[in-house]
Amino acid sequence: MLEMRPECERCGVDLPADAGGAFICSLECTYCADCADDLDERCPGCGGELLDRPARVGATLKKYPAAAERRRRG
Repeated sequence: MLEMRPECERCGVDLPADAGGAFICSLECTYCADCADDLDERCPGCGGELLDRPARVGATLKKYPAAAERRRRG
């Protein structure tokens, strides 16, 4: 199950689990659309592709809440 990190690890913008606009690599590094674009859709940590993160909504989000820990790299 995806961790659903709460913010862009590059710029710190909030990325709610129940909304689109987040991009992740296979290690779940998480970036906003603007940062993913600036990075040419490549994760600076592992070099992998940054792909659209699916949203988690409704009862599923309530049962499996998003992560609260912030991991901004700065």
